[in-house]
Amino acid sequence: MKILAGNSNKPLAEAIVACMNLELTNASIKRFSDMEIFVEIHENVRGEDVFVIQATSYPANDNLMELLISLDALRRASARRVTAVIPYFGYARQDRKTGGRTPITAKLVANLVTQAGAGRVLTLDLHSGQIQGFFDIPLDNLFSAPVFTDDMQKIYDNGEPVVVSPDVGGVVRARAIAKRIHADLAIIDKRREKAGVSEVMNIIGEIKGRPCILVDDIVDSAGTLCNAATALMEAGAKSVSAYVTHGVLSGGAVGRVSASPLKELVITDSIQATEAVRLVNNIRQLSIAPLMAKAIKRINDEASVSSLFE
Repeated sequence: MKILAGNSNKPLAEAIVACMNLELTNASIKRFSDMEIFVEIHENVRGEDVFVIQATSYPANDNLMELLISLDALRRASARRVTAVIPYFGYARQDRKTGGRTPITAKLVANLVTQAGAGRVLTLDLHSGQIQGFFDIPLDNLFSAPVFTDDMQKIYDNGEPVVVSPDVGGVVRARAIAKRIHADLAIIDKRREKAGVSEVMNIIGEIKGRPCILVDDIVDSAGTLCNAATALMEAGAKSVSAYVTHGVLSGGAVGRVSASPLKELVITDSIQATEAVRLVNNIRQLSIAPLMAKAIKRINDEASVSSLFE
């Protein structure tokens, strides 16, 4: 088995191989003066089971091209099987047509990854489950729930908190977390008046006097999350924390979170944290490296991945 890392999240890749008592495959990824990407593998990978760790986070296009070129290099080097390990699958929110002449970019990216040479994909908390059907190769979608609930159980007593979905679309995710920690469930009914602006309208569930835990898969601008936290506090919540898998945190998101009523925002290291994120007191990162390492080991051993969540 060989594990190769792109430049999008080297710390995560290093943590994964450390969990497995391995080292990263010697490879170089560099840019020419015109910013074209060049990849060279410095070890023999012929006949090997190779895993390429590369999130397609910001800058999404550069990181995606790095992944595609790495996959092509490995395919041409006669690797037996290549698995694209994509902790954060960029473009996942473009999973349907939103108008008469708009693309389904998530499907396009799935096609590109497959054609470049991936024989399998390993990812984490896809924005929508149906994206698995965009691929014509096997895909294992891991869940951050065990990582989050282990942390929650160190902080909260069973039955004490209320798990809150920030919108109707996230109910299944929130319910799964609530079930694991034996907590009640609440839902925020949100109506978006125009793109980029969210308005919290109504809270379905009893949250007064209780700590609330918002659960979501992506925090980008953080507008929805901060509005939800404000609404919960105004409705009488004791405190509000949030657990979100992918901390995109673009634009003024970090400042927004810092100034919000959120007691704490907990994210994973699926996306490498910026300096601004690391300096904020109410943002904390949990590592998915042990979970990813277990999944990679099971894929290499031809063992069950789904049993990790049973």
